[in-house]
Amino acid sequence: MKLNVIKRRTLWWFISGTVIIVGLLSMLISWQQIGAPLRPSLDFVGGTRLQLELDCSQPGSCDRPIELGTVRQAIDAQGLGNSSIQIVGEQRHALSIRTSKLDVDRRTALENTLAAAIGKFDPLKTQIDTVGPTIGRQLFTSGLLALLAALFGIIAYLSIRFQFDYAFFAIVALLHDVLVTVGVFSIFGLVAGVEVDSLFIVALLTIIGFSVNDTVVIYDRIREILRQKPHQGIDNSVNDAVNQTLTRSINTSLTTTLPLLAIFLFGGETLKYFALALIIGFIAGAYSSIFVASTMLAWWREKRSPQPMTAPIDGLSPSDSSFESNESDF
Repeated sequence: MKLNVIKRRTLWWFISGTVIIVGLLSMLISWQQIGAPLRPSLDFVGGTRLQLELDCSQPGSCDRPIELGTVRQAIDAQGLGNSSIQIVGEQRHALSIRTSKLDVDRRTALENTLAAAIGKFDPLKTQIDTVGPTIGRQLFTSGLLALLAALFGIIAYLSIRFQFDYAFFAIVALLHDVLVTVGVFSIFGLVAGVEVDSLFIVALLTIIGFSVNDTVVIYDRIREILRQKPHQGIDNSVNDAVNQTLTRSINTSLTTTLPLLAIFLFGGETLKYFALALIIGFIAGAYSSIFVASTMLAWWREKRSPQPMTAPIDGLSPSDSSFESNESDF
């Protein structure tokens, strides 16, 4: 059974548009709440993050979960009311606090206040990260420059390798993948307090490279089919190209997603959300290459020029050079 991507292209576009719009709304809400479309980590905004876990070897320390209200009162007492607090762990015996940059004395005072309020912490599981705001801005600026450089490089390559409309819709597919990934993480930030760090920028760059590779494979097959069958309609050519490369696209996506899933489940906190971003981006990339980039190219070619004739008129056959389709012109 052949997959007819052209027949239901409106459905594919509706699905993509819905996901992107929901993500954009989430980014707008996030901007209103925290002043940023995504919840930034210390890598970008600077400050101090403390990760504390109760010492369950102490009698009674872990009899009940940590209460957010109790933690908030203790932090407010230290004059740190704008801090971000998360209760983490299945048993809710650990917490993560992100606040303004603290020196050693203020950090010690905060830990002592929290210990008096909720119990003694395990010193072996205490983690403290401090990043200056200047370094955070530099990381953010460098990340954006890397993304822009990658996009311009891809546009230049595709414009040389293919015609401009191929390059344009490949970039549309790339933006689709980036917006889907960013939108999903914006939702995660609102719902679960998930933060993005410098590894998220690395994930976006990796997603861009993966997605454009899949799109180029499909576009190359479309071009090859149009050269072999210049009088075949663009719709049929796109459907043939997608079906001929479908197995390759699925296998590539699966073989890259499965290791990432293992990293997400067993790789620890540092790589957890990096792997999740790649999983979301790779799935979005496979989807956009098959259902968005190819169908948009067919739609544009239909609008640009009429479908080739299939029956002779006035003694001329479709093979006459005057009837050759513009689709075969590369």
